[in-house]
Parts: sequence; structure tokens; C-alpha cells
Amino acid sequence: MKTALNNTGSAFIALLLAIVSAIAQQPGNTAVKLDSGYVLGPDDQIVIHAIDVPEISDKPFLIGTNGNVTLPLIGRVQAGGLTVEQLELELNARLARYVKDPQVSVTVTEFRSQPVSVFGAVTKPGVIQLRGRKALYEVLSDAGGPRETAGATITITRRRENGDLPLPGAKPDATGQFSIAELNVQGVLAGRNPAVNIEIKPNDVISVSEADSNMVYVVGDVEHGGGFTLGGRQSVSVLMALSLAGGLGRTAKPEKARIIRALPGEPRPQEIPVNLKQVLNGKAEDLGLRPQDVLVVPTSGHKTFTTYSVPAMVAAAAYAAIYRF
Repeated sequence: MKTALNNTGSAFIALLLAIVSAIAQQPGNTAVKLDSGYVLGPDDQIVIHAIDVPEISDKPFLIGTNGNVTLPLIGRVQAGGLTVEQLELELNARLARYVKDPQVSVTVTEFRSQPVSVFGAVTKPGVIQLRGRKALYEVLSDAGGPRETAGATITITRRRENGDLPLPGAKPDATGQFSIAELNVQGVLAGRNPAVNIEIKPNDVISVSEADSNMVYVVGDVEHGGGFTLGGRQSVSVLMALSLAGGLGRTAKPEKARIIRALPGEPRPQEIPVNLKQVLNGKAEDLGLRPQDVLVVPTSGHKTFTTYSVPAMVAAAAYAAIYRF
């Protein structure tokens, strides 16, 4: 009986040791290197660290325009189109012919193969190199974000060989070689619609519109008349515009205010009466001002008026609106 128990215990220990040995031979999760997602390409510069291979170890190598990199001992390797991790596996396989149990790591020291152009009303316009996957919001952040003078739209242009833009309203250009889409600046920055925060591809062009054509003007008897950018919005309320202008002047005639609006194709702008006194008291609708609208606040005293770079086609109408009242 005792011998049987001893035999059973020995068998159990042997089985346990076999299981432990099998587990030890399996690659642990902590040893798995996560794929960075960065795809190597022409003009990227890499440094290879290879134990026991001084011919290539810790030296910079440039990936050629054809995607190849030529290495001592190994020869020509197609690196373009591979991730860093895939290239490491390829180099390990090549070096296994010459070195026992090679251990290779690859580091990208200069990113040049995935340019994205960001232009227009951003803090740091220019070319940004993608380093792995990045969404639109991240790329705009890398460019310093839109300036205060930014207009209402972001235009994205993508080579169709990279696929059409996955955005509503995206359409090909006249040549059929590019996919183009427009987005609202505030919609992107506010994050109200995550679907528009698309992944940006190499060679995409992102352009943030300037606010030159996206301003409203407040003139007449106000504290600080002038032009005010909509800051990416499509419109701004009359009261908000009045607030930006510092409020009414002491001799203002708010009940006789007017909105001067240029109409495409029309020789004369439209005049829209607005009783600011009633709007301020909540008794009248707070109308929305469109880009290039001019809010005119007449004065009950001196007939002073400065254009503050008001568009020429509505300046005369603004003068008339003040002097009429």
C-alpha cells in the first residue's frame, strides 16, 4: 500500500514537472512586442541593433526610394511596406544563417516617408510626418491647432490610390485622382461627431480656411466697432456680435438698428430691420448674422461712422442706414 502511494506521488510530481517545463518553453505575454503600426517607407532612416553582428549594429541606414535597404553581410532587404516589427523578424531570419540565435531590434531615427501637409489658418503650417496611426484631431494638434482667425471649414484632400475619404459629401476632384471633403472646424474640435475624426493617411493635404471671408462687422454707435471672426462658426447671434463690439454707445439708437446683407448676384444689399432694444429685453428674436453681414447701430447724436474694413459693396448701404435714422 505504501509502495503504491509512493508510486502515485512520484507519477504526480513527474506530471507536474512536465507541465511546468512545457509552460516555461511557451513565450510569455510580457515578451511579446506590440506592433507599433508604423509602416516603413522611402527616405526613413533606421538604426539596427544586432548582438554579435558589428557589421550592421548601431549604424544608421537609409531606406532607398525603391523601399530597399542594403546591409553588410545580409545584402539587399525590402524594408518599405513592412512595419518595424516585421523588419525585425526578416532580419532575424536572414542573420540566422550566420549567427546563432540572432537578436535584432530596429529603431526609426528619422521619419520621412509619411508626410501630411497642413496649411491655412493653423499655428504651425507645414509638413508633418506621421509616426504610426493618427486621427485628424491629433494631426491638427501637431500643427498647433487652428488659429483664432480660422474660418469655418477644413478641407481634406486624399490620393484615391489610398482610398476615398470616408466622409459624407466626399467627392472626386476634376481629374478623378483625388478625393475631397469639407468639414466644419467647430464640429471637429468639439468632438460632437466622432465619425469625422478619421484616420489620416500619408500624403493627405489638410487645409483650414482663413476667416477673411468669415467675419461679421459691427459699426456705428458701439464701444469697439470693427470686424469679428466667427471662429469656425457658420453664424453668430446679434447679441453676441454686439457683445464682441463692447455693447451700445451712450448715444445709440438701438431700436433703429439694421443688418446689411450682401446678396450674391444682386447689385444692392438687403437691409433687415432689428430692434436691439426689444432683443435685449427678450421681446424680439435674436437674429443670426451670416459671414460678411454688417450690424449697423445708428446714433441719436453725431453721425459718426468708421468702416473698419467693411466690405466695399455694403459700406455705402451701412452709411445710408446710419444717416437715414
